[in-house]
Amino acid sequence: MNASAPAWRDPKRRAWLASVLVPAVSAIGTGAIALGATSPAWYLAPLAILYLAVPALDAWVGEDASNPPEHAVPALEADRWYRGVLYATLPVLWATVAFNCVHLATVPMPAWALLATVLATGAVLGFGLNLSHELGHKRERLPRAVALVNAAVGAYGHFPIEHNRGHHRHVSTPEDPASARLGEGLWRFAVREMSGAFARAWRLEADRLRRAGRRPWHPANEILQGAALSAVLYAGAIAAYGAPMVPVIVAVAFWGAFQLTSANYVEHYGLLRRRLADGRREPCGPEHSWNSNHRVSNLLVFHLQRHSDHHAHPGRGYQALRDRAGVPRLPSGYFGMFLLAYLPPLWFRVMDPRVVEAVGGRVDRINFDPARRDALLRRLGLHEAA
Repeated sequence: MNASAPAWRDPKRRAWLASVLVPAVSAIGTGAIALGATSPAWYLAPLAILYLAVPALDAWVGEDASNPPEHAVPALEADRWYRGVLYATLPVLWATVAFNCVHLATVPMPAWALLATVLATGAVLGFGLNLSHELGHKRERLPRAVALVNAAVGAYGHFPIEHNRGHHRHVSTPEDPASARLGEGLWRFAVREMSGAFARAWRLEADRLRRAGRRPWHPANEILQGAALSAVLYAGAIAAYGAPMVPVIVAVAFWGAFQLTSANYVEHYGLLRRRLADGRREPCGPEHSWNSNHRVSNLLVFHLQRHSDHHAHPGRGYQALRDRAGVPRLPSGYFGMFLLAYLPPLWFRVMDPRVVEAVGGRVDRINFDPARRDALLRRLGLHEAA
C-alpha cells in the first residue's frame, strides 16, 4: 500500500449484513402461515419483495457512488469480516430452503400459492449459487470446498468447475454456452446453457483427472462428489417426508439453477470478443460484460453486478470490486432485469438497441444468434463491414 495514500473505509461495511438476511425473505409467507396467519396472500410476499420492491428501491435509491481505490484493495481482501458475512449467510440459506421445502411437502395450499413458494424458494437457492460463485473463486481449499457443498444443495455441483475453468476462459464468444447471443431469448438460451454447461464441466474435470493419471469416474471427480452429496441430502428429505417431497425438490432445484441461468443470460448478452489475426480471441475486457451499479441490488448479490471488474479480477472479493466508467450498463439491477428477460419480446425491445449502442454499431463486436443474424441486421439498421 502507498504510505502516502489516505486510509479508506468501506461505507457499506455494516450494510453487507443485509445480505445475510436475503434468504429469509423467501420464508415470509411460509413462516406467517406456520405462525397462524390464515390468508394465503402471504405466500406472494417474497416474490413481491424480490421482484417488485427491490427494483423499485433500485430506481429510488439510485447508483452507488462508493468505489474502493486500488490502494485499498489489499486491506479489503485481508479483512476477515467480509468472508465471515459469506459464511454467516450459509446457515440462513440452508435453513430457509429446508423449511420451505418441508412446508411445500406437508401443508395443503392453493396451486398458485404452491407455485409462488416454489419460485420464492428457488430464487434464494439461486442466490445461494452466487455464494458458491464468490467462494469458488478463492485460492484456499476451505472456501472452495464450501462452494462445492453449497452448490450440491441445489444439485448443481458442477457449477464451480464449469464457471471457473470454462466460462471465464470462453466468455463472450459463440463457444461459450453461458454467454447469450443477440436475438436469443432466455428460454431458448436456458436449453443451450444448462446442457452445455454440464457437458463442458464434465469434459474439464475428466481432462484434469486424466492428466493426473486417473479415470474420469474416479472418486476424486468433484462433479461426482457433488452429485453424491446431493443424493444423500435429497434421499434423506424423501425418507423423512415421503413421496410429496420428490416434486418439491425437483421444482425448487430447477428454479434455483434457472436463476443462475438468468444471471448468465443478462451478464454478457450480445457482447462479443473479436477474433484476432492469429485466430485467437481478444482478451476479455470491461466492454464484454453488462454492469449495474444500483446500490440496493448490489448489496443483495455481493456486487455481482459489477461484472466487468469481476472478469478482470476473478479472485477479487466482492467487497473490493470496483465500478468502471464506460462499461455497458443495464437499466436496472438483476432482479428487475430477470423479470424483463422472462418476457423475450420486451427484453429484445429494451436491450437490443443497447447492445448496438454499447458496441458503437460495430457488427464484429456483436455475438449474434446465427439463425436470426440477417433479420437482426435489417431490424437494427446494421451493415456488415466491407
